[in-house]
Amino acid sequence: MSTGTSTGTSTGTSTGMDLQIDWTRCDGHGLCALLLPESIWLDDRGFPVFRRREVPEHLLPHARRAVAACPALALRLERSAPRPAPHPAPSHTAPSHTAPSHTVR
Repeated sequence: MSTGTSTGTSTGTSTGMDLQIDWTRCDGHGLCALLLPESIWLDDRGFPVFRRREVPEHLLPHARRAVAACPALALRLERSAPRPAPHPAPSHTAPSHTAPSHTVR
């Protein structure tokens, strides 16, 4: 199931919640974009496109209202998937072991 695309970054304190769309239910009514224009706009056919998927804290009440108002029950809030931790920078020190040398006979 596809859940839309994210075309922007969020600002503000993160809530750990993401907007999701169930495309098998969405009929393109457009209420979500009217109630949450900071995060959702409509394409040329009236279907929602995310400006941002992650919901910042100051928009959480508006996101909940948009979810509750969706007549097709297609919009929902879900806990964000854990973001992977960044990999540590590689060390520029010599390895602590050496490869065995091979003698050619």
